[in-house]
Amino acid sequence: MRIAQIAPLMESVPPRLYGGTERIVSYLTEELVRMGHDVTLFASGDSMTAATLVGCVPEALRLDANVRDTIPYYMLMLDRVRQQASNFDILHFHIDQFQFPLFRNIANRTVTTLHGRQDLPDLKPLYIGFSDMPLVSISNAQRQPIPGANFAATVYHGLPSDMLKPQFNPRGGYVAFLGRISREKRPDRAIQIARSLGVPLKIAAKVDRVDESYFREEIEPLLSGGGVEFIGEINEQQKNEFLGEALALLFPIDWPEPFGLVMVEAMACGTPVLAFRCGSVAEVIDDGITGIVVDDLDQGIAALPRVLALDRRAVRRRFEERFSVNRMAKDYLAVYRSLLKQPLAPESQDEAAPLAPALQGEVALLANEIVTDAAKGLN
Repeated sequence: MRIAQIAPLMESVPPRLYGGTERIVSYLTEELVRMGHDVTLFASGDSMTAATLVGCVPEALRLDANVRDTIPYYMLMLDRVRQQASNFDILHFHIDQFQFPLFRNIANRTVTTLHGRQDLPDLKPLYIGFSDMPLVSISNAQRQPIPGANFAATVYHGLPSDMLKPQFNPRGGYVAFLGRISREKRPDRAIQIARSLGVPLKIAAKVDRVDESYFREEIEPLLSGGGVEFIGEINEQQKNEFLGEALALLFPIDWPEPFGLVMVEAMACGTPVLAFRCGSVAEVIDDGITGIVVDDLDQGIAALPRVLALDRRAVRRRFEERFSVNRMAKDYLAVYRSLLKQPLAPESQDEAAPLAPALQGEVALLANEIVTDAAKGLN
């Protein structure tokens, strides 16, 4: 099958550091290539892949200090995808909904994986207006705010089975928090749980610019009380040791997390998870096997000793059963084949002729002006 994977441009594929969506795109792309499919990856030029790479910007946009507005780069990328669309059986988008207007005429040859939260009110009219664009959710919980959207399937994320080595006898003596410092990730809860039980906590997390004040004013003062070590952002090579040597992962979120990839990364290391019941958590965690799901801070403090006692070999086995990249790739191939069997919706039957190059540029400029004006109106 000829497959195009269209990735975000903020990070490379795979990302050098933090970047869950780009990581999943990388795992899926490489597994599809390994399975013998003809895959083209549209991504930043500094990406690394066994697929055919179409570099749509020289490097990840987050690394370019000159980038102020990302929309023009996505418009240019979509123009390249449109020009090459006839070369592929399926176009698999991972960039939210930018592509909907341009590819509606071939809706059954596209699929969009929704990687972010969907409980924002502005999204509801979008999915109503583009009800013929097939979607994939990454958890059933992610669908709840938009139950009428055109979902083709739910496909849970998967990891290469040999990427993270399990550690069945950890020597670190600490519990871990891994991800991003932000209010909805609740690192303060992790600190409270660890300190309440006298267990050392290590925090490996990035601090985005928008979260700097939250980190400085609310989290940094908590670090001086002892028993908590802030490591900062870590890379893939450091992640195995950090998670594998941890007694448990703390995942004390307070938002509708669409999936929570770090929980699966911990499971791959054999590390059990203490997680709060939000978003997809109850779907990802097998309660009492790979971790324990709690509803509040008091329950979290009470449950941690039981989490530490879970069988790490059983944690790893359940990861292999549920969250391998091979399973994820097979699930997506089933989605692709199902979509290709479907006829186009009546409003999409007339195949739109490719726009002339000059007109393509005008459309891209107009789209950018609309989005920019809307953004100004929100400020």
